[in-house]
Amino acid sequence: MKILVVDDNLSLLDQIRQILENQRYIVETATDGEKALNKLFDNPFDAIILDIMMPKIDGLTVLEEVRKAGIDVPVLMLTAKGDVEDRVKGLDLGADDYLAKPFSLDELVARLRALLRRAGGQCESVLQVHDLQLDTKSRKVTKSGNPIELTPREFSILEFLLHNKNRAVSRFSLAEHVWGDDFDPFSMSNFMDVHIKNLRQKIGDSGERKIIRTIRGVGYIIGDTE
Repeated sequence: MKILVVDDNLSLLDQIRQILENQRYIVETATDGEKALNKLFDNPFDAIILDIMMPKIDGLTVLEEVRKAGIDVPVLMLTAKGDVEDRVKGLDLGADDYLAKPFSLDELVARLRALLRRAGGQCESVLQVHDLQLDTKSRKVTKSGNPIELTPREFSILEFLLHNKNRAVSRFSLAEHVWGDDFDPFSMSNFMDVHIKNLRQKIGDSGERKIIRTIRGVGYIIGDTE
């Protein structure tokens, strides 16, 4: 499942990202409300962990805009300890739960699981295109039932593309997901091409009807349609 975590505290953001990725969630992050809205309007998510106090656009405004846009995913608000007014306003605006800082990361994960259970989950554990399957829980990839060994980077690329099946994904969005803040578009510009090439070879993606297609000037798309 894909989670968006929004907080301007970089240390906390990194801790949340790590613990969620260890639980096999796909994690995207944003450090301010403006970046959060851009990501939310461009990509589907299964849940949002959203801090209230942030630069540019605060969390309550982000929540309000999200609900106005009809994005009905579970939202876990992070609030300052004892700030009852913000909690009440957040719940009124459509937040599903809140957690006061400082909090236990284990409690955050438990709260998130509860929200996802109540929401029924919006992503299947098995992602598929044609005879290619990726299981997000077991981290296994098969084609026509035969196992395919991928590196962690290759798996992450394929998983991100499959979560956005039949939608063009920009090179930057894909690189940001796979490498995070470590990606330098100037010194690492050919990294994506190399990994895509290796991934295509491993999944036997050749010929005229490729599963992973390059969209010139944009990025890549994976899907059933031409």
